[in-house]
Amino acid sequence: MLIGLLSCKAQSLYGEKMEDLVLVTHDGYSGIPEYETKVIQDTKSLNKFYAQINKTRKPGLPVPIIDFSTETVLVVCLGELQGEKEPLLSRIQQTEDELLVAIELSTPAKKGESQAVSHPFYLYKMPHSSKEIYFKKVGW
Repeated sequence: MLIGLLSCKAQSLYGEKMEDLVLVTHDGYSGIPEYETKVIQDTKSLNKFYAQINKTRKPGLPVPIIDFSTETVLVVCLGELQGEKEPLLSRIQQTEDELLVAIELSTPAKKGESQAVSHPFYLYKMPHSSKEIYFKKVGW
């Protein structure tokens, strides 16, 4: 019974699950004050993103190793967030040239969780795509 409840929680209400999407890393502090998304297609851009989030960290977070010949990176920075919520990404629409990704926030699992303010980021990888990728916030 509990397994069924946990699996339902991770399902999107807005699109189909992206089976090929893998969470590489996340952290509660990005240093980025506003909601922001990025599609990263090369090592230089990934290093630039990590330089930004590591500005106030000593030591900084290590840059993940990504094979950009076969993978594309999606970054979701949630901006200022109160409490512990995670983004759920799902595919809303896909054409030959475009991919529209829904971003919704999970609801906290427990009442009484910390209501601390954070600025989290999430870094995902998926198979390389030459499609234009767009993001849409849903249900926030």
